[in-house]
Amino acid sequence: MLLALVDSFGYRVMFLLHIAAIVVAFAPAFVNPVLSARYRKAGEPMPSTLTKILADDTYKIHGPALVLAGVFGFGMIGMSDKVWKFSQSWVSIAFGLWFVMLGIVFGLLGPAEKKQAAGEADAEKKVAMFGGIMHLLFLLMLIVMIWKPGL
Repeated sequence: MLLALVDSFGYRVMFLLHIAAIVVAFAPAFVNPVLSARYRKAGEPMPSTLTKILADDTYKIHGPALVLAGVFGFGMIGMSDKVWKFSQSWVSIAFGLWFVMLGIVFGLLGPAEKKQAAGEADAEKKVAMFGGIMHLLFLLMLIVMIWKPGL
C-alpha cells in the first residue's frame, strides 16, 4: 500500500516540489556565511550592494521557498493519509519546527540582514547567530524527516 502511494505521479511531483523548495530555502543558510567569512578573512566588509541583495532575497525568494516547502510537505501528508497522518508526533514536531523557522527567517534573520545592508555594525553578528540557529533547525528537521520519532 505504501509503495502504491509513494509511486503515484502526483505524490512524486509533490515530493519533487518539496525537495526543490527546501534547496532554495536553505541554500543561503550555507552560502552566505561562506561569503561573509571570505570577506572577513580578506579584511574587507561585504559590499553594501551584496548585503542589500541578500536581504531582499530572504524576503522574495528564500522565505517564500521555506513557506512552500512546508505547504508541499503537508500536501504530501494529505495525499498519503493512509500511511502518514497529521496526528502522528513526527508530523507535529515538523510542523512546530517549520513555524519556528518561519519566525526566525521573517522575524529575526530578514530584519537583521536589512540592518546589515543599512550598515549597522552589530547586525553581522545577529545574521551569523540566526543563520547558525537555522542550521541547527535544518538538522533537527532532517532528523525528524528521516527517523520519524514517535511513529
